Amino acid sequence: MNNEEIMRLHGDVKIPFKKMVKNIWKYLKPETLSFILGLLLIFINVVLDIILPSFIGGVTDNLVNAKEGEVITIAKLFTIDNSEISLTIIIGLTIGYVLITIINQIFIYFESMILQKAGQRIIYRIRMEVYEHIENMSINQFNEMPVGSLVTRVTNYTQELSQLFTDVLVNILRNTLTIIGTYAIMFTISYQLSLMMLIFLVIVFVVSFFFSKEVSKIFRKDRKQVSNLNTFLNENLSGMKIIQIFKKEKQKEKEFIEKNNALLKTRYNVVVAFTLYRPFIAFLQVVAMAVVFYFGIKFSLTCGMIVSFYLYISKFFQPIQNLADQVNQLQRAFTACERLFNLLDVSPEVLDEEDAIDVENFKGKIEFKNVWFAYDKDNWVLKDVSFVVYPKQTVAFVGATGAGKTTILGLIVRNHEIQRGQILIDDIDIKHIKIKSLRKAIGQMLQDVFLFSGSIKSNITLNDDSFSDEEIASVSDYVNASSFINKLENKYDSEVIEKGENFSSGQRQLLSFARTVIHKPQILILDEATANIDTETEVLIQDSLAKIKNIGTMLVVAHRLSTIQHSDCIIVLQNGKIIEKGTHQQLLSQKGYYYKLYQLQFEKK
Repeated sequence: MNNEEIMRLHGDVKIPFKKMVKNIWKYLKPETLSFILGLLLIFINVVLDIILPSFIGGVTDNLVNAKEGEVITIAKLFTIDNSEISLTIIIGLTIGYVLITIINQIFIYFESMILQKAGQRIIYRIRMEVYEHIENMSINQFNEMPVGSLVTRVTNYTQELSQLFTDVLVNILRNTLTIIGTYAIMFTISYQLSLMMLIFLVIVFVVSFFFSKEVSKIFRKDRKQVSNLNTFLNENLSGMKIIQIFKKEKQKEKEFIEKNNALLKTRYNVVVAFTLYRPFIAFLQVVAMAVVFYFGIKFSLTCGMIVSFYLYISKFFQPIQNLADQVNQLQRAFTACERLFNLLDVSPEVLDEEDAIDVENFKGKIEFKNVWFAYDKDNWVLKDVSFVVYPKQTVAFVGATGAGKTTILGLIVRNHEIQRGQILIDDIDIKHIKIKSLRKAIGQMLQDVFLFSGSIKSNITLNDDSFSDEEIASVSDYVNASSFINKLENKYDSEVIEKGENFSSGQRQLLSFARTVIHKPQILILDEATANIDTETEVLIQDSLAKIKNIGTMLVVAHRLSTIQHSDCIIVLQNGKIIEKGTHQQLLSQKGYYYKLYQLQFEKK
């Protein structure tokens, strides 16, 4: 990966606004009809909302025009005098005000339901796309991304996007329409006062522009601090056992305090910015109202017109204040978008070729032809490696740590792409085989067995309901996992806690064998699968391995030479090169590197 890809994985590349909008539109497009209907309802809602102050202005004028000392009652509706006209209008305006308010709330309900549902559908699709994208990334790319950062992007950042689609954009439009509509009505009441209000409008927008610019920087920093904190928590909670063993609680607490304080400081900056901004806007609103009262009388406006203008000033400034809050949310959402789209812009390193094929069954022949591989540029881990494994053979790889043993196994399942040479299975270049088809045929049993929260049954089948209880029990018997499962109270329904911590390493390994075998692989990979196992469990595992050999081609990496003595071929690696190759007895007779390893393990005990 180049530096730009690494920066994108960390969400540190700034995405141009035009591209950001284009990306967002891609998700909005399928919900166009829902948003058009929602926007129509918003427009109706805004129109109804901004005419309401005119009703109050009308009521005020009619109250002022009533005869001095006259008590206005409903009974006056049925009398014929000059005050009847004023009272009828007052009652009519009041009823109209109530009806429009009720209708308005109904429109708001339907608008909210339509847009919320559309927004949630969008977020569902984005969340699925991000998760599937992460699933397709290579191990090398995963190594560059802390798990906590990925969790933040899939959960927190998609939630920020949810607010963008269901709340922020909608309210920005609503408030913008309210400002425009309100100003238009204010202009019809008094163009002189409306022109004066333009001065306040310009001041507000200039201040808001600089405010949003500064807040944008703060929120970008805020998102990064949140991601750092989540990454720290994920890593250290997972490694709490090591922290406690080495008594590093105080040190880790100190590190957490530093990260927490960094986030607190950033959040304080946000609070300070809004604490200065909002009172300033409120002050402008008070000044604007004072101007309305003073010049309203000077321009000979009626009491109703002044009251209406006063109410419209509130409706004029309230959306502007709301826009400031929405700018806050918009900046958060755009920052979340930036980090999400950065991740989506990083193409997986390992992809299917356009003409890649599905292979239903593999015979199991594996061939490396002059393979060169490096995790980092020119830092070769494998150097011109060539060998052939024939169907049903068991081949073991031996060598010091860093010799390239595990790398070979990872390359076969295309965890990484080689830089030079070819890897073939059944004489087909693995690059021409669909990754899903390739990995489905290869069963992997690793040293660090990962078990998911759930039951023993769900961990063996990986929640595949196509396997019957009889198949699960049969496979467990085959690999000797039933030796401990049947002793449990709930047997195959026994609970497995996170990472399988309620089982020993040997029991987890036996479950791993069962999980692998039940999926019927044609090629088996064992990477230190017998390491860190107690003697009693090792006997069971060795018996399991003897049975598993009959399934298909087997590739084994093991430090314990006792576990690979009966392999058809042993390949010895040193510094990324093959230095010896043969059976156990052949290699001992050569008295080379393998012979020395054997002496170290057995003769010097």
